[in-house]
Amino acid sequence: MQDLFTLREKIAIVTGAAQGIGREIAIGFSRYGADIVAVDINEEKLQGVKQEIESQNRRCLALKVDLGSVDQINKMAETAVQEMGKIDILANIAGVNVHKPAEETTEQDWDFVQDINLKALFFCCQAVGKIMLKQGRGRIINMSSSFGMVGFAGRTAYASSKAAVSNLTKTLAIEWSAKGINVNAVAPGPVWTPARDQLFSNPEFYNNLMTKLPIKRTAKPADIVGPFIFLASEASSFVTGETILVDGGWCAH
Repeated sequence: MQDLFTLREKIAIVTGAAQGIGREIAIGFSRYGADIVAVDINEEKLQGVKQEIESQNRRCLALKVDLGSVDQINKMAETAVQEMGKIDILANIAGVNVHKPAEETTEQDWDFVQDINLKALFFCCQAVGKIMLKQGRGRIINMSSSFGMVGFAGRTAYASSKAAVSNLTKTLAIEWSAKGINVNAVAPGPVWTPARDQLFSNPEFYNNLMTKLPIKRTAKPADIVGPFIFLASEASSFVTGETILVDGGWCAH
């Protein structure tokens, strides 16, 4: 019987792989058999991820990349192919956020969020997509958000960037699916990562979240791994152009 969820003999690029959700996805992919190109700006934390993946007898190429530079993104894709031989999967996880009321959001805030969450994500898709088009196959999985589906106060730049990611995902799927590249996105709800410790530890903020979450808890980074495994594997061979909500019912209201 075919193992629909195996990633054996696959090469996966994971951006934002040094910590949080990206780290869990990079390690999760390796546990299902993939060799990993782990990409992040934090070189020190990347080495920890590399060691953990290699302890599972999987290969890991750790690349320090500033995703704000299109030149570095293109070099990332070239290096991945040179060192690993091919690219089967791209997981665009890297992202940033700014928590401010709309009237206080600056041009610098706006550009910071859009440049990483949308511009860099697109150019990662483009650089890796060119390689996948030559191969005639590939899987691209973008990180959207439930905040891209419904509004949330204080997240104008972030929410708009994630809504754009979901629409970009549809557009790329229309262009590339017939050429062997499935393009999808995952939209998590609130995920408690180390970067959100201070925010989620605020009782007022957390209790407000719980009024909107039917599942009555925030997600852990590990909760997001399964949908990425699904979209990276043959189990999702007829799925493309979709944004899968993994939000504990956030958008069910």
